Amino acid sequence: MAGPRQRVEKADTEAASWHVRLGEPGVSPQTLQDFFAWRQVPEHAEAYRRVETVWGQSAALAGDPAIMAALDGAMGRRVRKQGRHSPSRRRVWFPVIGAVAVAGLAAAYAGWTWMDARTLFSTGVGEQRVVQLADGSSVQLDTDTAVRVRFDGDERLLELERGQALFTVAHEAGRPFVVQAGEARVTAVGTVFDVQREGQGASVTLVSGVVDVAGAGEGAEVRRMAAGQQARLVRGRPITRPVDTAAETSWTTGRIVFRDTPLAEAVAEVNRYLPEKITLEAGAASGRPVNGVFRAGDRDAFVSAAADVFDLQVERGTGETVRLSERGK
Repeated sequence: MAGPRQRVEKADTEAASWHVRLGEPGVSPQTLQDFFAWRQVPEHAEAYRRVETVWGQSAALAGDPAIMAALDGAMGRRVRKQGRHSPSRRRVWFPVIGAVAVAGLAAAYAGWTWMDARTLFSTGVGEQRVVQLADGSSVQLDTDTAVRVRFDGDERLLELERGQALFTVAHEAGRPFVVQAGEARVTAVGTVFDVQREGQGASVTLVSGVVDVAGAGEGAEVRRMAAGQQARLVRGRPITRPVDTAAETSWTTGRIVFRDTPLAEAVAEVNRYLPEKITLEAGAASGRPVNGVFRAGDRDAFVSAAADVFDLQVERGTGETVRLSERGK
């Protein structure tokens, strides 16, 4: 039977390993759910808190050799698995040089940010990142996304200013987790859901749990969503429909899934991940359905497939511009 010390050491090692996994790009909703299930065990939560402290405060490193040994073990396993020259090795783990260096390397290479005094988190075009919030919730930001966080004693409020994000909410009775996206207001307690800003509205996809969606203003209609549903505001009222949540949240794994998506909409979605956009001048072909799976940011694969399937002409202009049009036009 394992003694208390063995249990603590095992929890510390697992916590360090979780820190490595969550620091990688493209963290899946299932991984996040598994993490929060693991952390429900009190000794696991305490071990992860210690890893957070070690990572966030370099001054504490010398004071906790058990945690450092666990971190070293996780780092060593990661390096051996990925190989001597793996880019991920350089991105995920670095020697701690000081508090400023730790913060800079964590933000630039790990993609994992610990929330302190900052309240605005954002990504550039083609970038994704995961943010761990102070309450134990997490937010995965998609390309060109900005989320503003305002926590107080009674409410956990976040504003999705632009883009798309997946929210994995830590349960906290009596303290709702609210996401404001334009006129849409999403309220949850403990759940996983995706929100994409659409002008002054938003689409909300519920992966698990329960959320309430409402429009702006006093007396706005509130619609309770079930897992597997997506809601959009139509004239200020939330309208729900069933969706494939895996397809809707495929961006979290670096993929874009199209199912009978009109070509014009598919191009707009692909363009969200590209600094140099695709221009579509395809007339009637703009409404034809696209089906397929593409890597986010892989413009050449999408352009090649669209040109072949819809018999479109590809014109490459100066720089990196690409134009799709009907042949002969």
